[in-house]
Amino acid sequence: MRALVKHHSKYGAQIQTIDIPKIGVNDVLVKVKAVSICGTDLHIYKWDDWAKNRVNPPYTFGHEFCGVVVEKGSAVSCLNIGDYVSGETHFVCYECNQCLNEKFHLCNKTKILGVDTDGCFAEYVKIPSQNIWKNNNDLPYKLATIQEPFGNAVHTVLTSNVPTKTVAIIGCGPIGLMAVAVAKACGAGKVIAIDINSYRLSLASKMNADYIFNSLEIDIVSEVMKITQGNGVDIVCEMSGNERAIKQGLQILTNGGDFNILSLPTKEVAIDFTNSVVFKGIKIQGITGRRMFSTWNQIRELLVNKLVDLNPLITHELNFSNYEEGFALMEKGNCGKVVLYLEEEN
Repeated sequence: MRALVKHHSKYGAQIQTIDIPKIGVNDVLVKVKAVSICGTDLHIYKWDDWAKNRVNPPYTFGHEFCGVVVEKGSAVSCLNIGDYVSGETHFVCYECNQCLNEKFHLCNKTKILGVDTDGCFAEYVKIPSQNIWKNNNDLPYKLATIQEPFGNAVHTVLTSNVPTKTVAIIGCGPIGLMAVAVAKACGAGKVIAIDINSYRLSLASKMNADYIFNSLEIDIVSEVMKITQGNGVDIVCEMSGNERAIKQGLQILTNGGDFNILSLPTKEVAIDFTNSVVFKGIKIQGITGRRMFSTWNQIRELLVNKLVDLNPLITHELNFSNYEEGFALMEKGNCGKVVLYLEEEN
């Protein structure tokens, strides 16, 4: 099969011909129809410090996909050949204290598809059957393949009680843009989108943000306080990982508000805990992955009932062989989600 392989410990990746994975008794083999590029994939492609310390080339990367089941292990009874599927990409142990208390997304033995195992940037991918999600048959490939990151946005936003609240999304990469749409769909009173990338701020408008602020051009704290009558926002969803942005988020958060962090700062962030956290009585919640599988049920309802339209977010659809173009767009930030189709006629 063809696969996009992180073939060396340097910048880039390469399409190679490799063996189709052999499945175990509890696995399924999925013929991949489409994949999308994630920020994690970009880290691996660029071979930055995070990638150098986490992944071990050569291997196939990628973790956002949709496809069709073409083979299943002898112990798999809940899936059928031909099922149209996507996948939860966190492989958990089902034995640790977190798993035994149904906090599977917090399993301390988690392995991630395309990071710790061979991934989905290939014509076929092996997935444990318990990680498979059956898609509605009428869900387009381009939407089916971005459900995994969409789940991150859903989990981040819906950790808080959103209806009627003022929500600030800091960092309008693809997941931040999804979070804008989720907050609006779930009844937020006002949604404020904050970033420094004008292209992605234009997408925030298409995702129905009420206010769009470029933090390089205005005083974010002053502007947010004006539109909230000095109260600040009820919920901050931090998606940027930038120290200055995190500090601004804490400043604009109202006393007793929620600060939900999905971002991964690359270095330690100095915070004035006394004044920004303790005296304000705020709740800080770290967000990892998606709840298995309650978040996936929320994803289904939002997409099937058309409560959220993610189509404006998908800015580029390319053939798999044009992966270099997709990664170049990601590097420049001149895109929303980039989808790659494995079948060249697409």
